[in-house]
Amino acid sequence: MANHSASEDYFQFFGLSPQFSLDLAQLDQAYLAIQKEVHPDRHTQGSDSEQRIAMQMATLANTAHQTLKHPIQRGLYLCKLHGVEANLETNTAMPTAFLLQQMAWRDSLEESADDFAALDALATEVDSAYQAALVELAEAMDRTHNYQRAAELLRGLLFIDKFATELDDAIAALA
Repeated sequence: MANHSASEDYFQFFGLSPQFSLDLAQLDQAYLAIQKEVHPDRHTQGSDSEQRIAMQMATLANTAHQTLKHPIQRGLYLCKLHGVEANLETNTAMPTAFLLQQMAWRDSLEESADDFAALDALATEVDSAYQAALVELAEAMDRTHNYQRAAELLRGLLFIDKFATELDDAIAALA
């Protein structure tokens, strides 16, 4: 069975470099390799201790995989590894331009609730903003190692992600 320590960070657990820009195929491959090795079904004949360890390792692999797969969760995790808490629940301060953009998107969503083409165009704009935020986040984390700035960007990305979900729901309601 794998000898991965739960005290290792998730990147070490999968044998990956601790960075925001991640090869998701490589992450999935590492996850599947570990799951294949530690899956509890492979250890049904083992001792109670071996079965418990297999279950713990499988659970750790699932948690680590989900955290690293999602960009916002991965970013928050990296910030935490570097001693920076994003404090998403209490720190909602955002630049004025960002807040104005959010209000404009919300107005567009309300005004275009029955217009598929307008909602689709808005979705393209929001996706472009999301992708640009990911690029800026990768720069802050991987290149300049500015985790305070990354935490600020993550707060904004969370707003964009939430709005994109609402927009997707509005589009789906028209289908």
